[in-house]
Order: sequence, then structure tokens, then C-alpha cells
Amino acid sequence: MSTSPQRFFAARLAGTVVFDPIGEPVGKIRDVVVLPQARGAARAVGFVVEVPGKRRVFLPVTRVTSITPGQVISSGLLNMRRFEKRSGEMLVIADLLDRTVTLLDGSGQATVQDVALDQNRHRDWELSKLHVRRAKTGSGLTKLVSRGETLTVDVDAVSGLHGTQAEQSAALLLASYQDLKPADLGEILQELDAKRRLELAEELSDDRLADVLEELPEDTRVEVLTRLQASRAADVLDVMDPDDAADIVQELPHDLAEELLELMEPEEAEDVRRLMAYDEYTAGGMMTTEPLIVAPETPVAHCLAMISREELSPALAATVHVCRSPLETPTGRLLGIVHFQHLLRERPDRPVGEILDADRHTVPVHMPLSGVTREMATYNLVSIPVVDDEGRLLGAITVDDVLDHVLPEDWREQDEPPALTGQIDLAEISRAAGARGTAR
Repeated sequence: MSTSPQRFFAARLAGTVVFDPIGEPVGKIRDVVVLPQARGAARAVGFVVEVPGKRRVFLPVTRVTSITPGQVISSGLLNMRRFEKRSGEMLVIADLLDRTVTLLDGSGQATVQDVALDQNRHRDWELSKLHVRRAKTGSGLTKLVSRGETLTVDVDAVSGLHGTQAEQSAALLLASYQDLKPADLGEILQELDAKRRLELAEELSDDRLADVLEELPEDTRVEVLTRLQASRAADVLDVMDPDDAADIVQELPHDLAEELLELMEPEEAEDVRRLMAYDEYTAGGMMTTEPLIVAPETPVAHCLAMISREELSPALAATVHVCRSPLETPTGRLLGIVHFQHLLRERPDRPVGEILDADRHTVPVHMPLSGVTREMATYNLVSIPVVDDEGRLLGAITVDDVLDHVLPEDWREQDEPPALTGQIDLAEISRAAGARGTAR
């Protein structure tokens, strides 16, 4: 870095591309990690960088050779281990922006809008300035005039920046993550402390929180659900796919699980209880009880409208199951299935019962994981119906359900995916799945 004084503002730096020494982009700045000091200003120790795949990693400040508008240049390779905030560290954007501070000149309170860091003579980056917005003061016309006034002050001109003031509101923090996919938001939730994680969870809608919980490790989602109000936890379980809700309920303490099942909608609770009766590593334990089901006289146009619903996962929307009445699981006899590509090739008014796929693959409800895996791999299926001894449809297993059970239980917590060489051996996966099912 240059020895001349430099300054950057954290919020303005967010989104800036990080380049390696040869000019290749490696990620984007998402936050600045600072360490408050017993004496003097907080000092920057590094940056949170988002690399391809939405993974957030740590870039030490000592590895940064240049910070200029539009680019940050680093030396060497990034450590791809997932970033975890250490004790005592703070994130400027996540922890300090929108924090309420008190102006020491006696003029009242203000909220932090941006934070400037200057490079000192030792080439360390220190918090130096705060861009703040004054709180509303006075009443009537005076209050309107003072609203929105902003100013830049020295860090030591305020109190409450570290430690004692209220945290940035969870709603504001959530707004910065609104475009993230559930898996990426789940990864961020894991990085927060338990109190902050609960605050953020409480701000999420029921549907959004349900999607995120499905992406979290067992211990984290149990922690979140047990700390939510019971009525809210039951509402979240209501909007989950029944198979995912059943998996989570089985992880909860028995008394809490029963309480939540009593608070759930009766129909949803019934589906969850039915799935909990099956061993986790069987077809019944993996299936969802809410596949797409239609009668044979249903026109193709209606089926296409069903599969276009935004809330359906791609794997679940890929197949329509044609059954005799009743059309809710357990249904009448399963007549067959139709894949969405087949529906696209037919005229809209044609009854779906006339175009059933010739190849029909089903699995019995007690088939072990290894058998289900082998069946889906052999015939390249993204989903497969689960039937009882009378041929009635009980549910369907999608490929993501199988992957969740085949992968190691802690796969969401692993910093690096296992290395794959050559072709994936599906037979070996089936053998491994069989071993997992037998072990349990």
C-alpha cells in the first residue's frame, strides 16, 4: 500500500471487486472486520469476501496491497475456509451501521450511516470518522426541519459505538440479505451468535424461515425452534413440506414436539405424524405426502397451470401423478405419471389419463434407502412414487430427498466439499446408502 494517508468508507466499499495480483477477480467485499482496542480506535483486521458459490471467506488486511475506488487488490491466494467471527471482533456493516450513538457535544443521539477507516503511520487501518444522521428532536415545525440532518464526526466524538448500545435492528440486517437464497441465508445465520440468530429468525416470514431451517444443521435448527414462541414455531412447521417438518419434529425434545404437533393445523399435523411412523431411511421416511395429483379426466392445460406454481420445487413440479379418487394421499389407485415435458407436447384440452408414461416405476413404502437410490439412479429419475400394497399413492420421493439422506449428516457444516475424481460411482453410493440404513 502507499505510505500516504488513505481513507475508505465501509458501506461504499461493500460490493467492490477483489482482484488477485495478476488481475483476476476472486470475489466481492461484503464487510470489514474490526477489533475494538482498550486504548485508541478500533483496528481493522480483515475483510469478509464473498467468492463464487456465495461462500464468505476471510481476507486478512495484511494481504491487501491496494484499496482504490472500484477495486481491492490482494496478494496470494484466498483461504477458502468459511468465515467465522471470532470473540471480540465486530463487523462494521452488520454490527455498527444503524447503531444509535450519543453525540458528546450534548446535541442528542444519532444513527450511524457509514464508517470511515484511515491508514495510520504504522499502516494499520483504524476507525476514524462516522457519518451519522441526527435523531428527530423538538416538536412541530422544529422537528420537521431537524429530521434527516447528517454530519460527519470523529469516532471519539460519540459514545455507545461499542458494547453498550442496542444492536442494529434485525429488520435492517435482514433487508441487506433479502436477495439471498435460503441456503446462503442459512450459512449467514450460522455465523451469528445465538441472540442475533433468534432476532433475525423472528423477523423472517413463516415461509422464508421454513425454507432457511431446512438448510441448517440439526443442532442449529433445533436451537432456533426451541427458542421461538411455540405458536410461531408451529406456524413455521405448518408451511414446511411434511417430510421436512417430520424430520425436524423428530429432532426436538419429545414434550416440545408433542406441543407443536398439537398447535399445528390438524391436517398438517396428521401428515407429519404419519411420516414419523416410518423409519427415516426408508421410502416412507423420505417421501413427501404432497406430490401433484390429478384425476385421469383432468385436461393438460390444468396440469401445466399446477406445475407453474412458484412455491413448488423443480423436482416436485417435474411429475404429475394420475390417480383414482380420493386425490389426497393416501389416494385411490395410482394409474400412472406424466412428466412435464410430455405435457408440453400435448394439446391443452387432452385428458391427462390418455397420455400416461409407458414406463412406470414405483417403490413400496418400506423399501430401504439403498433400494430407492438404486432405482432412481438406474432409470435416471428426479422423483419416484411411493405406493402401498394395493397400489394406492402414499407420496413421492424427489432426488433432493435422496441426496439429503445419502450425504454425511454434517455436510452443511463442512467448509469444503469432498473431492470428486472421475465419474461418480452410483453403485458405490447405493452401497453406502445401504450401510447407513442398516446402521440405523
